[in-house]
Amino acid sequence: MFTLPRVTLFPLLLLSLPTPLLHADPAPTVVNLWPGAAPGEKGDIGEEKDLSKPTDGTPGGKPVIRLGNVSQPTITIYPAPADKASGAAVVVCPGGGYNILAWDLEGTEICDWLNSIGVTGVLLKYRVPKRTGLEKHTAALQDVQRAVGIVRSRAQDWHLNPARIGVLGFSAGGHLAAAVSNNYVERTYPHVDAADDTSCRPDFAVLIYPAYLTANDQREKNATWLPSIAADLPITAKTPPTFIVMAEDDPVHVENALFYALALKNAKVPLELHVYPSGGHGYGLRPNGHAVTTWPQRAGEWLGKLGMLEKQP
Repeated sequence: MFTLPRVTLFPLLLLSLPTPLLHADPAPTVVNLWPGAAPGEKGDIGEEKDLSKPTDGTPGGKPVIRLGNVSQPTITIYPAPADKASGAAVVVCPGGGYNILAWDLEGTEICDWLNSIGVTGVLLKYRVPKRTGLEKHTAALQDVQRAVGIVRSRAQDWHLNPARIGVLGFSAGGHLAAAVSNNYVERTYPHVDAADDTSCRPDFAVLIYPAYLTANDQREKNATWLPSIAADLPITAKTPPTFIVMAEDDPVHVENALFYALALKNAKVPLELHVYPSGGHGYGLRPNGHAVTTWPQRAGEWLGKLGMLEKQP
Protein backbone atom coordinates (compact mmCIF):
# COMPACT_ATOMS: atom_id res chain seq x y z
CA MET A 1 0.00 0.00 0.00
CA PHE A 2 1.29 3.47 -0.89
CA THR A 3 1.92 5.63 2.18
CA LEU A 4 3.53 9.02 2.59
CA PRO A 5 4.25 9.87 6.22
CA ARG A 6 4.39 13.46 7.31
CA VAL A 7 7.88 14.34 8.46
CA THR A 8 8.88 17.32 10.57
CA LEU A 9 12.48 18.47 10.00
CA PHE A 10 14.27 20.27 12.83
CA PRO A 11 17.38 22.42 12.39
CA LEU A 12 20.54 20.73 13.64
CA LEU A 13 20.90 23.40 16.30
CA LEU A 14 17.85 22.06 18.09
CA LEU A 15 19.40 18.62 18.47
CA SER A 16 21.49 19.94 21.35
CA LEU A 17 18.45 21.17 23.27
CA PRO A 18 16.81 19.16 26.06
CA THR A 19 14.19 16.74 24.80
CA PRO A 20 11.21 18.46 26.52
CA LEU A 21 11.74 21.51 24.30
CA LEU A 22 11.09 19.51 21.11
CA HIS A 23 7.36 19.23 20.43
CA ALA A 24 6.58 16.93 17.52
CA ASP A 25 3.17 17.08 15.86
CA PRO A 26 0.83 14.22 16.78
CA ALA A 27 1.50 11.31 14.46
CA PRO A 28 -1.14 10.62 11.81
CA THR A 29 -3.13 7.40 12.16
CA VAL A 30 -4.22 5.27 9.19
CA VAL A 31 -7.55 3.44 9.49
CA ASN A 32 -8.89 0.94 6.95
CA LEU A 33 -12.43 1.83 5.91
CA TRP A 34 -13.60 -1.73 5.46
CA PRO A 35 -12.92 -4.76 7.71
CA GLY A 36 -12.29 -6.88 4.60
CA ALA A 37 -12.46 -6.11 0.91
CA ALA A 38 -14.41 -2.99 -0.05
CA PRO A 39 -17.88 -3.64 -1.53
CA GLY A 40 -17.66 -5.24 -4.97
CA GLU A 41 -13.87 -5.31 -5.12
CA LYS A 42 -12.40 -8.12 -7.20
CA GLY A 43 -8.70 -7.48 -6.65
CA ASP A 44 -8.06 -6.74 -10.33
CA ILE A 45 -7.17 -3.04 -10.22
CA GLY A 46 -3.40 -3.39 -10.14
CA GLU A 47 -0.69 -2.03 -7.88
CA GLU A 48 -1.40 1.17 -5.99
CA LYS A 49 1.28 3.69 -6.99
CA ASP A 50 2.14 7.22 -8.04
CA LEU A 51 1.17 7.53 -11.70
CA SER A 52 2.84 10.89 -12.27
CA LYS A 53 4.69 11.41 -15.54
CA PRO A 54 7.56 13.83 -16.33
CA THR A 55 5.20 15.80 -18.57
CA ASP A 56 2.63 16.44 -15.83
CA GLY A 57 2.10 19.94 -14.53
CA THR A 58 3.69 21.33 -11.37
CA PRO A 59 1.25 23.67 -9.59
CA GLY A 60 3.09 26.30 -7.59
CA GLY A 61 6.37 25.05 -9.08
CA LYS A 62 6.15 21.75 -7.19
CA PRO A 63 5.34 18.23 -8.40
CA VAL A 64 2.15 16.40 -7.46
CA ILE A 65 1.74 12.84 -6.25
CA ARG A 66 -0.94 11.34 -8.53
CA LEU A 67 -1.98 8.25 -6.63
CA GLY A 68 -3.70 5.61 -8.72
CA ASN A 69 -5.06 2.06 -8.62
CA VAL A 70 -6.60 2.43 -5.17
CA SER A 71 -8.54 -0.65 -4.10
CA GLN A 72 -7.93 -0.56 -0.32
CA PRO A 73 -9.49 2.72 0.82
CA THR A 74 -8.38 4.32 4.09
CA ILE A 75 -8.64 7.46 6.15
CA THR A 76 -5.55 9.06 7.65
CA ILE A 77 -6.22 11.10 10.79
CA TYR A 78 -4.10 14.25 11.20
CA PRO A 79 -5.01 15.44 14.73
CA ALA A 80 -5.22 19.16 15.38
CA PRO A 81 -2.57 20.42 17.84
CA ALA A 82 -3.91 20.20 21.38
CA ASP A 83 -3.44 23.92 22.03
CA LYS A 84 -5.60 24.82 19.00
CA ALA A 85 -8.06 21.92 18.74
CA SER A 86 -11.67 23.00 18.19
CA GLY A 87 -13.10 19.50 18.07
CA ALA A 88 -13.95 19.98 14.39
CA ALA A 89 -12.82 17.47 11.76
CA VAL A 90 -12.91 17.60 7.98
CA VAL A 91 -12.90 14.60 5.65
CA VAL A 92 -10.68 15.74 2.78
CA CYS A 93 -11.46 14.39 -0.71
CA PRO A 94 -8.64 14.97 -3.21
CA GLY A 95 -9.54 15.43 -6.85
CA GLY A 96 -8.29 13.69 -9.96
CA GLY A 97 -11.24 13.10 -12.27
CA TYR A 98 -12.16 9.85 -10.49
CA ASN A 99 -9.02 8.48 -12.15
CA ILE A 100 -6.26 9.37 -9.67
CA LEU A 101 -5.95 11.25 -6.35
CA ALA A 102 -3.87 14.45 -6.16
CA TRP A 103 -2.53 13.14 -2.89
CA ASP A 104 -0.35 15.99 -1.64
CA LEU A 105 -1.70 19.00 -3.58
CA GLU A 106 -5.29 18.35 -2.51
CA GLY A 107 -4.69 16.04 0.44
CA THR A 108 -1.76 16.16 2.85
CA GLU A 109 -1.14 19.87 2.30
CA ILE A 110 -4.81 20.57 3.05
CA CYS A 111 -4.65 18.58 6.29
CA ASP A 112 -1.65 20.66 7.37
CA TRP A 113 -3.64 23.84 6.74
CA LEU A 114 -6.64 22.48 8.65
CA ASN A 115 -4.38 21.68 11.60
CA SER A 116 -3.13 25.28 11.55
CA ILE A 117 -6.67 26.53 12.24
CA GLY A 118 -7.41 23.94 14.92
CA VAL A 119 -9.23 21.37 12.78
CA THR A 120 -8.42 17.66 12.54
CA GLY A 121 -7.78 16.63 8.95
CA VAL A 122 -9.11 13.25 7.82
CA LEU A 123 -7.55 12.41 4.48
CA LEU A 124 -9.74 10.05 2.47
CA LYS A 125 -8.05 7.64 0.10
CA TYR A 126 -11.08 6.59 -1.93
CA ARG A 127 -11.19 4.05 -4.71
CA VAL A 128 -9.98 5.12 -8.15
CA PRO A 129 -10.22 4.75 -11.06
CA LYS A 130 -13.96 4.39 -11.62
CA ARG A 131 -15.04 0.77 -11.70
CA THR A 132 -16.12 -0.72 -15.01
CA GLY A 133 -19.87 -0.80 -15.45
CA LEU A 134 -20.55 1.61 -12.57
CA GLU A 135 -21.12 5.33 -12.33
CA LYS A 136 -17.89 7.29 -11.93
CA HIS A 137 -18.44 7.90 -8.23
CA THR A 138 -20.22 4.71 -7.10
CA ALA A 139 -17.27 3.21 -5.22
CA ALA A 140 -16.05 6.61 -4.01
CA LEU A 141 -19.47 7.51 -2.55
CA GLN A 142 -19.50 4.26 -0.58
CA ASP A 143 -16.06 5.16 0.75
CA VAL A 144 -16.92 8.71 1.80
CA GLN A 145 -20.22 7.65 3.43
CA ARG A 146 -18.31 5.03 5.39
CA ALA A 147 -15.57 7.54 6.28
CA VAL A 148 -17.94 10.19 7.70
CA GLY A 149 -19.74 7.52 9.71
CA ILE A 150 -16.50 6.16 11.15
CA VAL A 151 -15.23 9.62 12.11
CA ARG A 152 -18.49 10.49 13.85
CA SER A 153 -18.65 7.11 15.61
CA ARG A 154 -15.05 7.55 16.84
CA ALA A 155 -15.49 11.17 17.88
CA GLN A 156 -14.88 10.50 21.57
CA ASP A 157 -11.75 8.44 20.85
CA TRP A 158 -10.32 11.16 18.63
CA HIS A 159 -11.39 14.12 20.85
CA LEU A 160 -13.87 15.42 18.29
CA ASN A 161 -17.28 17.03 18.48
CA PRO A 162 -19.69 14.76 16.55
CA ALA A 163 -21.66 17.86 15.50
CA ARG A 164 -18.57 19.38 13.82
CA ILE A 165 -17.76 16.83 11.12
CA GLY A 166 -17.46 18.32 7.63
CA VAL A 167 -16.21 17.48 4.16
CA LEU A 168 -13.89 19.36 1.82
CA GLY A 169 -13.24 18.38 -1.78
CA PHE A 170 -11.43 19.55 -4.90
CA SER A 171 -12.59 19.06 -8.50
CA ALA A 172 -13.94 15.46 -8.65
CA GLY A 173 -13.45 15.40 -4.88
CA GLY A 174 -15.69 18.48 -4.76
CA HIS A 175 -18.36 16.48 -6.52
CA LEU A 176 -17.82 13.65 -4.02
CA ALA A 177 -18.20 16.08 -1.09
CA ALA A 178 -21.42 17.37 -2.67
CA ALA A 179 -22.61 13.80 -3.28
CA VAL A 180 -22.31 12.79 0.38
CA SER A 181 -23.90 16.11 1.36
CA ASN A 182 -27.02 15.06 -0.54
CA ASN A 183 -26.95 11.26 -0.27
CA TYR A 184 -26.83 10.40 3.41
CA VAL A 185 -30.26 9.09 4.40
CA GLU A 186 -29.35 5.56 3.33
CA ARG A 187 -25.94 4.00 2.78
CA THR A 188 -25.21 2.84 -0.76
CA TYR A 189 -23.69 -0.42 0.52
CA PRO A 190 -24.82 -3.24 2.85
CA HIS A 191 -24.59 -2.55 6.59
CA VAL A 192 -21.15 -3.42 8.00
CA ASP A 193 -21.04 -2.56 11.72
CA ALA A 194 -22.03 0.02 14.34
CA ALA A 195 -20.25 2.83 12.46
CA ASP A 196 -22.96 2.51 9.82
CA ASP A 197 -25.62 3.24 12.45
CA THR A 198 -24.15 6.73 12.82
CA SER A 199 -25.24 9.52 10.48
CA CYS A 200 -22.98 10.13 7.49
CA ARG A 201 -24.46 13.59 6.85
CA PRO A 202 -21.69 16.20 6.99
CA ASP A 203 -22.30 19.21 9.20
CA PHE A 204 -20.78 21.49 6.54
CA ALA A 205 -19.18 21.22 3.11
CA VAL A 206 -16.36 23.10 1.37
CA LEU A 207 -16.21 22.74 -2.43
CA ILE A 208 -13.09 24.06 -4.18
CA TYR A 209 -13.27 24.23 -8.00
CA PRO A 210 -15.87 21.42 -7.99
CA ALA A 211 -16.62 19.35 -11.10
CA TYR A 212 -19.65 17.32 -12.26
CA LEU A 213 -22.23 19.35 -10.33
CA THR A 214 -24.28 20.10 -13.44
CA ALA A 215 -25.87 17.78 -16.01
CA ASN A 216 -24.13 17.04 -19.32
CA ASP A 217 -22.66 20.18 -20.86
CA GLN A 218 -24.45 21.07 -24.11
CA ARG A 219 -23.01 24.56 -24.62
CA GLU A 220 -21.27 23.64 -27.89
CA LYS A 221 -24.50 22.28 -29.38
CA ASN A 222 -26.91 24.87 -28.06
CA ALA A 223 -25.97 28.50 -27.52
CA THR A 224 -29.00 29.05 -25.27
CA TRP A 225 -28.35 25.99 -23.09
CA LEU A 226 -28.50 26.53 -19.34
CA PRO A 227 -27.15 23.91 -16.93
CA SER A 228 -29.24 21.90 -14.53
CA ILE A 229 -28.01 20.22 -11.36
CA ALA A 230 -26.71 16.68 -11.83
CA ALA A 231 -29.35 14.07 -11.06
CA ASP A 232 -27.16 12.44 -8.40
CA LEU A 233 -27.31 15.59 -6.24
CA PRO A 234 -30.84 15.74 -4.75
CA ILE A 235 -30.49 19.06 -2.92
CA THR A 236 -32.96 19.67 -0.06
CA ALA A 237 -33.26 22.07 2.86
CA LYS A 238 -31.22 19.53 4.86
CA THR A 239 -28.20 19.76 2.60
CA PRO A 240 -25.46 21.11 4.92
CA PRO A 241 -24.18 24.70 4.81
CA THR A 242 -21.77 24.97 1.90
CA PHE A 243 -18.77 27.13 0.94
CA ILE A 244 -17.85 27.25 -2.77
CA VAL A 245 -14.84 28.70 -4.62
CA MET A 246 -14.12 28.79 -8.35
CA ALA A 247 -12.35 30.91 -10.95
CA GLU A 248 -14.36 32.25 -13.86
CA ASP A 249 -11.73 30.97 -16.32
CA ASP A 250 -11.70 27.45 -14.87
CA PRO A 251 -11.76 25.00 -17.82
CA VAL A 252 -14.11 22.75 -15.79
CA HIS A 253 -16.59 25.66 -16.14
CA VAL A 254 -17.70 28.05 -13.46
CA GLU A 255 -21.34 27.10 -14.05
CA ASN A 256 -20.75 24.15 -11.70
CA ALA A 257 -20.33 26.59 -8.83
CA LEU A 258 -22.92 29.13 -9.95
CA PHE A 259 -25.81 26.76 -10.55
CA TYR A 260 -25.10 24.58 -7.53
CA ALA A 261 -25.09 27.73 -5.39
CA LEU A 262 -28.39 28.84 -6.95
CA ALA A 263 -29.93 25.44 -6.23
CA LEU A 264 -28.77 25.68 -2.61
CA LYS A 265 -30.27 29.16 -2.33
CA ASN A 266 -33.59 27.95 -3.72
CA ALA A 267 -33.59 25.17 -1.12
CA LYS A 268 -32.80 27.74 1.60
CA VAL A 269 -29.45 26.14 2.41
CA PRO A 270 -26.91 28.57 3.93
CA LEU A 271 -24.06 29.13 1.47
CA GLU A 272 -21.11 31.32 0.67
CA LEU A 273 -19.91 31.58 -2.95
CA HIS A 274 -16.66 33.14 -4.14
CA VAL A 275 -16.06 33.51 -7.88
CA TYR A 276 -12.75 35.03 -8.95
CA PRO A 277 -11.94 36.34 -12.45
CA SER A 278 -8.88 34.15 -12.99
CA GLY A 279 -6.81 31.34 -11.58
CA GLY A 280 -7.74 28.28 -13.60
CA HIS A 281 -8.00 24.85 -12.02
CA GLY A 282 -6.00 22.49 -9.84
CA TYR A 283 -4.05 24.89 -7.62
CA GLY A 284 -4.93 23.41 -4.22
CA LEU A 285 -3.74 26.01 -1.77
CA ARG A 286 -0.46 26.71 -3.58
CA PRO A 287 -0.20 30.42 -4.52
CA ASN A 288 -0.33 30.99 -8.28
CA GLY A 289 -0.39 34.78 -8.48
CA HIS A 290 -4.19 34.94 -8.59
CA ALA A 291 -6.54 36.04 -5.83
CA VAL A 292 -8.42 32.73 -5.98
CA THR A 293 -5.61 31.13 -3.98
CA THR A 294 -6.57 33.25 -0.98
CA TRP A 295 -9.55 30.93 -0.53
CA PRO A 296 -8.14 29.35 2.68
CA GLN A 297 -8.48 32.68 4.49
CA ARG A 298 -12.07 33.05 3.32
CA ALA A 299 -12.89 29.44 4.21
CA GLY A 300 -11.39 29.85 7.67
CA GLU A 301 -13.49 32.95 8.25
CA TRP A 302 -16.61 31.08 7.13
CA LEU A 303 -15.90 28.15 9.44
CA GLY A 304 -15.44 30.64 12.25
CA LYS A 305 -18.82 32.23 11.51
CA LEU A 306 -20.39 28.75 11.65
CA GLY A 307 -18.94 28.32 15.13
CA MET A 308 -16.77 25.40 14.05
CA LEU A 309 -13.47 26.89 15.24
CA GLU A 310 -14.41 27.77 18.83
CA LYS A 311 -12.00 25.92 21.09
CA GLN A 312 -13.71 23.29 23.19
CA PRO A 313 -13.39 23.44 26.99
